[in-house]
Amino acid sequence: MRLLSVILLALMLALPVTASQVRELTWDDLIPSSVAFDDPFAALEREKLEYLGYVARVRNMISAGKQVSQDTIKEAEEIEAELIRAGIDIDSLLARRGEIRELRKKRAGAVVEDLNGASVRMPGYLLPLEFSERSITEFLLVPWVGACIHTPPPPPNQIVHVVLDKTNAFESRSIFEPVWVTGEMLTQGAKKNLFLKDGSSDINISYKLNATFVEKYKK
Repeated sequence: MRLLSVILLALMLALPVTASQVRELTWDDLIPSSVAFDDPFAALEREKLEYLGYVARVRNMISAGKQVSQDTIKEAEEIEAELIRAGIDIDSLLARRGEIRELRKKRAGAVVEDLNGASVRMPGYLLPLEFSERSITEFLLVPWVGACIHTPPPPPNQIVHVVLDKTNAFESRSIFEPVWVTGEMLTQGAKKNLFLKDGSSDINISYKLNATFVEKYKK
């Protein structure tokens, strides 16, 4: 009986990871809760952010003793009045810019250490790094379509460097195909050079995923 128990235990340890043991992730799962904070700028519409930036630039010019036209001052005052009517505390937000900037940097580079070596499955958009015709063996997984190409790159902990064995390449018809990726996650930082139509760009990455399976996205 003891010999049988040992054999059964050995067989169980040798079994591959089952679907129930694979942790399904969202992009929020890649950000440690320890670096979470209330970002007052995140809730503002793009137009309001642009208005706030304009007011800040005009104020800085005046504080620096630079010449500012009356038309510019009047426009800034009108924008300030509109922001106040929208319930935006201009002075409070501008006073916190430096603090929020540092908190964002800290959050952007932090990783969830518990994910290191974990078997995971997560969705995202595929951005090829290494491919031959339609066969892709290395790519960046990003949270939204157009990231790094049509929009600024996401924070490093919102980009995953995915590597596939050449014998297990993924066939893709689109540069930004939505996919599910399954494999071993590593908290391994890297910098990858991404070739764009108008040149190239270095992309900072906080995670690597050694993929065992890539499939087209289905809900």
